[in-house]
Amino acid sequence: MGAAVAAPFSTLLRPELARASGHGARRVIFFYFPDGVAGRSQDGDASLWEARGSGGRIVLSEQLEPLAGFEDRCVFVNGLQMGGTDEGSHPGGAKKLLTNVDGGNGQSLDQFLASTVGRSAPFPHLYLGAQATVNGASGDKFVSYPTAGTPTPPEDDPRRAFARLFDGSVVAPTPESPSGDPATELELRRQRSVLDVHLAELTELSSRLGRAEKRKLDVHLESLRTIERGLSRMDMPPVDPPVSSASCEDPRLAYDVSDETRFEAAVFGRILDAQMDVMVQAMACGLTRVGVIQGGHHTSELIMSHIPGSEMYDPGYAMRSHQASHYGARHDRSNRNFVDYLAQRRWWVAKYRALLERLAAIPEGDGTMLDHTLVLLCTEVSDGNTHSHRDMPFVLAGNAGGTIATGRVMETGGRRHGDLLAAIATAMGEPLAGFGWDSREALPGLITG
Repeated sequence: MGAAVAAPFSTLLRPELARASGHGARRVIFFYFPDGVAGRSQDGDASLWEARGSGGRIVLSEQLEPLAGFEDRCVFVNGLQMGGTDEGSHPGGAKKLLTNVDGGNGQSLDQFLASTVGRSAPFPHLYLGAQATVNGASGDKFVSYPTAGTPTPPEDDPRRAFARLFDGSVVAPTPESPSGDPATELELRRQRSVLDVHLAELTELSSRLGRAEKRKLDVHLESLRTIERGLSRMDMPPVDPPVSSASCEDPRLAYDVSDETRFEAAVFGRILDAQMDVMVQAMACGLTRVGVIQGGHHTSELIMSHIPGSEMYDPGYAMRSHQASHYGARHDRSNRNFVDYLAQRRWWVAKYRALLERLAAIPEGDGTMLDHTLVLLCTEVSDGNTHSHRDMPFVLAGNAGGTIATGRVMETGGRRHGDLLAAIATAMGEPLAGFGWDSREALPGLITG
């Protein structure tokens, strides 16, 4: 079954008041992509990422062009920074991205929300990846931290993720795939019995280990206990799911990638699409409120020129994500690395849009799932060549149940990005006066309702 989430790391402000209110976002998804964007160059060329407000409308940059038509569903947040520690480092950025603590020495926001507003869901936390564990990737390649200094890997296989969540079938892709439903009570009882055995064995083992090994095992034990608590709540979703129980009775996942080819570049897009389908199905059926989708990992060797159907597709040329990100000191359009890097960034933004479209297609209340959701687009550095941690590229989509006014550009003036994370928590019903280091308030002006 794998590790799930850890128990609450900290209690901040007044969560009991926040949870008493039904106003705000019902769910949140963090959508991560690796290796930054074409931001401010080493030679000082202006960023080619940031959107601008002009005459009451939003002007998208060329990297953000795939969001055309969705500008009114987004807030384009400019000017946030992650602090100077490990500036110029992919790993340092990944560690700070969702923790806002240098070195990853804090719990990440997704895990904090899973332990607070999301804890009553059948699955408090859902962390899905697409080739995020390729070549044995571990440690700082991941962005989710159940406890300080200890990241956890995502579930990289859509089949296993789907099986864990649903008592359904994985089928070949079809034009339409119905939503899914939780596993049967029989399966839940089986899972509980397996957990009982493993918890007893691991607890006994913990008493015989040294300090370092015991610390690692204790993190895993707490994750198992959280799964156990989640299984006991499978019949008590925290909010009414937008999809009726009838439409969740026959879950299907359209996915046909074999285990043998799962780490090949040619199938990367299909894996990412399947993981987005799993995430949206799980949230539509009320199984989770907090999710992370991680596409690859930083310093990625993913050969993006081998992804069929993309604008950078060239099966005779191997252009890797990290390779393209080191495009040089300036924005030179005669440089293939730079041109391909721009195309890669647009591809990621197009996938983010595809996730928003999935949410916008499902009715909920007097709107859609997107109206009641927050979806954060993020990466671990700003410019891919300089590895700067300033002017970080963040886009936040969704109206959070009316608490966030979208269709605008926010200039933040160099605030720490923890203010944005605190605002997301507040919109989720867990009001925070800052999150992580050097963050002292939720980002002013983001929450309007």
